[in-house]
Amino acid sequence: MILLNSGIRNLWKNKTYSAINITGLVVGTVCCLYLLLYVGEHYSFDTHHEDNENIYRINTTLKSSDNTAILASASPPIAPALDKDFAEVVQSTRVVNTFNVKKHLLLYEEKSFYEEKMHYVDSTFFEIFSYHFVYGDSETALKEPNSVVLFESISQKIFGTENPVGKTIIIDNSYGKSPFKVTGVVNESLGKSHLQTNILLTMNSGGLGEYVMGNDAWAGNNFAYSYIKLHPETDVTQFEKKLPDFLNLYGHQQLKDFGFNKTIHLQSISSIHNTVGFENEAGKIVSSSFLKFLLIIAGLIQLIACINFMNLSTARASMRAKEVGVRKVIGAGKFDLIRQFLGESMIISFVSIILALFILYLAMPLLNQLTQSELSFSLLKDINYLTAIAGLTIITGLIAGSYPAFYLSAFQVVKVFKGEFNNFISATGVRKSLVVFQFVFSISLITGIIIIKSQLNFLQNKDLGFETDQQLIFTFHTDDTKAVIPAFIEELKQLPEVSVVSRANNYPSQFVFNDMSLYPPGGNMAQAIGIQFMVADEHFIDANGIELLSGRNFRLHDSTGVLVNESVIKKMGLNTETAPGTRIYSQRGSTEEDIIFYEILGVMKDFNYNSLHVELNPFMMQYDPQNPSLANVIVRTESEDYASLLAKIEKIWNAKVPSTPFEYVFLEDEVQKQYETESTLSGIINAFTMIAILISAWVC
Repeated sequence: MILLNSGIRNLWKNKTYSAINITGLVVGTVCCLYLLLYVGEHYSFDTHHEDNENIYRINTTLKSSDNTAILASASPPIAPALDKDFAEVVQSTRVVNTFNVKKHLLLYEEKSFYEEKMHYVDSTFFEIFSYHFVYGDSETALKEPNSVVLFESISQKIFGTENPVGKTIIIDNSYGKSPFKVTGVVNESLGKSHLQTNILLTMNSGGLGEYVMGNDAWAGNNFAYSYIKLHPETDVTQFEKKLPDFLNLYGHQQLKDFGFNKTIHLQSISSIHNTVGFENEAGKIVSSSFLKFLLIIAGLIQLIACINFMNLSTARASMRAKEVGVRKVIGAGKFDLIRQFLGESMIISFVSIILALFILYLAMPLLNQLTQSELSFSLLKDINYLTAIAGLTIITGLIAGSYPAFYLSAFQVVKVFKGEFNNFISATGVRKSLVVFQFVFSISLITGIIIIKSQLNFLQNKDLGFETDQQLIFTFHTDDTKAVIPAFIEELKQLPEVSVVSRANNYPSQFVFNDMSLYPPGGNMAQAIGIQFMVADEHFIDANGIELLSGRNFRLHDSTGVLVNESVIKKMGLNTETAPGTRIYSQRGSTEEDIIFYEILGVMKDFNYNSLHVELNPFMMQYDPQNPSLANVIVRTESEDYASLLAKIEKIWNAKVPSTPFEYVFLEDEVQKQYETESTLSGIINAFTMIAILISAWVC
């Protein structure tokens, strides 16, 4: 108590000094605590599920003669077969994205609006994944056909605060227009998941769900996110050794026909959110390397704040020298003085933590906006965070007060009263070293910011091989609206601002789901290469500014004609100039009747149809303008007056589909969305790095 009173009196006596010290520590601690919350939340994904340590996702590796793809998904029959064949498997479930159907029209009474992130799931979904049920029951929610479980935000949008269980909504999309009975409402209050979804449909609902349940593709169709729960005593390493024989038992002939090697492996569910390198992920991934880098920044920010404390304390050593001398004269030992100065440091640390928590509470919305997060201050109630805060308080106090305590307590009484204490232990060298460290650290961080910024600029400004600056995309999500696409296109062509209109099942920047294996003349499926493909009309090349290196564009009735990129030509050993007219082949059986062919009409210059995160692979375009999957209308315009143009298009839209919301996107924005994570992370690093630099300069 005496020590506490003495420390408080000294801090109060030197209010300016105390305020400067506390301010530096508060700013550093706010940043440190927020970064700890941010990193902690990202490491907590999927740790809330019951028995999460025994839940695994089934990933797929595909190897052809020229390429290797590692997928976060698997063929539909794999998970149920593992459940059936192996006693080690307690339960299995599958989650299926709705492929190229990005939005779904929800109808209830007079309300209608589009929603994204809808998934088909097996009835066993809630036996593996844990969600808090606001309404309904996890055991029965997905048992009946045409059942739907809504996330709370969607339920409130449709039904407000009332209990919707038992009510029927209409879901209209490319799979049809069907009624679904609401059987549950859930939220993520238990914890967040890598599965980013808003609506869960039971697989037993016809359409895509029926297709998945009857799917017997063991080699291809690797689109189902598949999960198993193992018995706790299972040796996962030994279990994985059984998977090659299992896959060969069911898929040997199909794999042989497809001409590639396939392996499946397990990934712990709690590691998914922080593991990069998988294609076709179910949600946004945050690299664990980035999170570790943020932890380093958090630690260095706090360390810099402590260094400032040391510098201030040693700088004012002469002001406290006589106090030290008097206390030693009346019997205080070195340990007593060390304890006093460390005690004062602990008091400052404690006050700083309390103020930092208060400021963090007030600043949380602003910081969340900066990091594009939804962190809650209630996270601090977690025992792990409380322990971390207590540890941070003690460590900060010890680090900040250690050098001043030992420096001041070492003063010799005689030299102090003669005014010669500065010659006893010179703090000048240490202080200079600490200041140099701060500036070196600041320069290193500035260099890091420049490097990160240059990498982001590279991603955002690289020539992608197609034009992005004057294209509008209109997507038709339901069968009813798709029927009016031809008439909609014809009216668009009459607008003077519109130069080209195209129709396709996809557009650059969107994940390409379709792929097949093809081989050149004289080859066979053993030499086949994997090729991703899109389906489009004859205007797609012009609408997107894609360059043809040789050959020609599509024409009417080109039923077997394709356009291929340079990568196809290189992988097949063909020549760009002579490739047009060449037939390439695929085979799905053992007879000649099972062989299909496509004729190369033209060779496209390689363009990044997917993000730069993904290796540019062999790619081709098929011509099928009447294909019902061509739900995207790409409008190229030379106009700069978008407001006027969009007003005209909206008028056409409302005349054709009056009951459907008018929506559009700019291709340029869609391309940039691929790098949202990098942009957000760059902003986080820049902001907190600048704070670290400001703290470094606080007393320099």
